[in-house]
Amino acid sequence: METPNLLYQYHLESQTGVGFKIRQGQVLRVIDVEGEQVSDLVCFAEMDTQEYLSSARSIDYGGKIHFSTGEVLYSNLSNPMFTIIADRVGKHDFLFAPCSQEMFQISYGITEPHPNCLDNLAMNLQPFGIRSAQIPTAFNIFMNATVTERGEILINPPVSQPDDYIDLRAEMDLIIGVTACSAGKCNNYRCTPIEVHIYAGENDIGSDL
Repeated sequence: METPNLLYQYHLESQTGVGFKIRQGQVLRVIDVEGEQVSDLVCFAEMDTQEYLSSARSIDYGGKIHFSTGEVLYSNLSNPMFTIIADRVGKHDFLFAPCSQEMFQISYGITEPHPNCLDNLAMNLQPFGIRSAQIPTAFNIFMNATVTERGEILINPPVSQPDDYIDLRAEMDLIIGVTACSAGKCNNYRCTPIEVHIYAGENDIGSDL
């Protein structure tokens, strides 16, 4: 995208989220403002929210667990939802569910209320009629997870630097939820903001948007 036409932008303070719609052909850019910050992304087809971004289908068809430029992310109904058209980082996770209050209790031993991606996604997607129980495994942008030969998953600090980003082109009209992840281990124990930009697609040329 040499001269992107910015339509909308959202600034997510640390440990928060946002929900919004984008049209087919528009481009979603997720920006790591300060570096080493994960952003959970989930999405649903606007026409039918029973269709959602699927880790399982994407891994099936891609034959890999790490996705980057030129690769397609699929829905549970095997339809393309996103194409990654630019990626300054090249390391993202598609295995882990959004962090939750239960995750903080089981994995961190934290019993008091804690900001978490599941609640942030549910709160911001509720106006679109999406319930917490519908939220699937997230595409965890900038998360640096590695699978060992023994099948163990190691979570390392993200390799993203300040202002690094990924661009995803929408292949259908979508309802999207994005967070600035709250899980300390994923973010090298320092939670920071995420920026989200939406750029015009070819279908927007000459339209009233």
